[in-house]
Amino acid sequence: MESLKTAGRISKGLTLTSDDFIESHASRLLLLVLLCGSKDRATSTQKIEGLTKLAKLDFFVRYPAFFQRAAQALGHNTVATENNNSDSKMIRFHYGPWDKRYYQVIPYLEAKGLLTVTKKGSAYNFTLTELGTRIARQLSEGTGFESLVAKMAKVKEVMSPLKGNQLKELIYKLFEQEVANKKLNDII
Repeated sequence: MESLKTAGRISKGLTLTSDDFIESHASRLLLLVLLCGSKDRATSTQKIEGLTKLAKLDFFVRYPAFFQRAAQALGHNTVATENNNSDSKMIRFHYGPWDKRYYQVIPYLEAKGLLTVTKKGSAYNFTLTELGTRIARQLSEGTGFESLVAKMAKVKEVMSPLKGNQLKELIYKLFEQEVANKKLNDII
């Protein structure tokens, strides 16, 4: 994964997409915590409790066709989004859909002072800092992320009441062929 700061060093013949840049993934995760997270009572900041929940909410944002099917299974009528293809693929991992780039993007967000990661029991909680909240709000109000913001609003409405393990079980139940039966590290 590249940074926009070093993009000029890349071979001129190489085609790049936003998926190749850490800033793209960082922006999506900031928006995910802001728009799909819950308000921390103590700090009034947005957070997502658990890495499993973060990854599964991200999965439903990135895979609108899977979200549509899951929402219908949960009794929600959702309108199909304009793009049902994932721009950024995930893999099958130990607890369902996963993106190995989380290992790079989450520390990047921490180092930039945009996100704090705290351990509570065996779970990790992801909380926007004041700066992270400000930047995520700017992103959500801009024109470049309108489609993503709309997807996240739908995902929050349907999926945010569920805990990470419930989301994982839902995915395994509904998407047995597409996810559960895949080998580890296979692309979903």
